[in-house]
Amino acid sequence: MSEHAGKEAVRAFIEAFNLLDSAAMADAFNFPHIRLASGKFAIFETRDDFVRRFDANKPALEAEGWHHTVIESLEAVHAVPDKVHLAVEYTRRHADDAVYSRFNSLWIATLQDGHWGIQFRSSCMPRDLAQTMTDGVS
Repeated sequence: MSEHAGKEAVRAFIEAFNLLDSAAMADAFNFPHIRLASGKFAIFETRDDFVRRFDANKPALEAEGWHHTVIESLEAVHAVPDKVHLAVEYTRRHADDAVYSRFNSLWIATLQDGHWGIQFRSSCMPRDLAQTMTDGVS
């Protein structure tokens, strides 16, 4: 059960990310939400905090030529009834579907008050992408 629920939270986030729908992305999270990428922590205390900071980061995605993200693999590594660790490999792509970046992440989904959401993301993001990222959001 937790494996399926955790994977669904990841899929919901990526679907919302591809629509640049920050509110729907936040719906796929549990808070506080933490992201570790390129040695930097970003902590989002609340849903509104994430939405505000993601919306401010949209120009950085445009600058890198991002058009959409594709989940290449999604595997539950560890699971207990209220938490699941997920190994995620995804690609960032241009409008012509050409892959310009591929990286791996470890995402942790938790069950809080009956809601499954992503609570922690740790990405092995290439340094060139991390340079364009503002505030650890995307």
